[in-house]
Amino acid sequence: MGDSRRAVMGRPRGFDIDQALERAMRVFWAQGYEGASLAELTGAMGITKTSMYAAFGNKEQLFRKALQRYGAGPAAYATRALEEPTARAVALAFLRGAVGTTTPPGGPSGCLTVQGALASSDESRAVHDLLVDWRNDAGVRLEERFRRAVNEGDLPRHADPRRLARFIMTMAFGIAVQAANGLDPAELDEIVDTALLGWPA
Repeated sequence: MGDSRRAVMGRPRGFDIDQALERAMRVFWAQGYEGASLAELTGAMGITKTSMYAAFGNKEQLFRKALQRYGAGPAAYATRALEEPTARAVALAFLRGAVGTTTPPGGPSGCLTVQGALASSDESRAVHDLLVDWRNDAGVRLEERFRRAVNEGDLPRHADPRRLARFIMTMAFGIAVQAANGLDPAELDEIVDTALLGWPA
């Protein structure tokens, strides 16, 4: 009996867990956390609710895993941008990355971290706070990069790293909203060009 039980417990899942998580991420991206029902999630993932709970936990735990996937995939531009050699190049890569991610061909428009908690009830407060922390962390990393640019002489001494980081974050999330409103990449790129006209020199 022990051997039989081990065989059942060790039986491989009947679905691709990475593919299922990718599909869940896209549902959350398109519908937001509260807008995505369990029926929509499991339907897109091609699994039963029981399988979802067994593989990912509850809806909030699934969303947390989907957000990690989003950060490592579509939103990885935010981390890559920090590696650019100049502060202006960082800002440009960050905003161009926002344009590309929020207007994917055949994919959801907008940003998962913005649309994920546009509507948030008390029951979803933990998810709301998670997304606030996610966005704030991106701003802190930008600020640190711009502070380094000031120290290295790449930005003038009078430049305010925190203000610049908040400006870029505001533009990036504004781009996400405009993408969800239907603006195409060319129109959003024009916004990026305008935003950087006043970049400190």
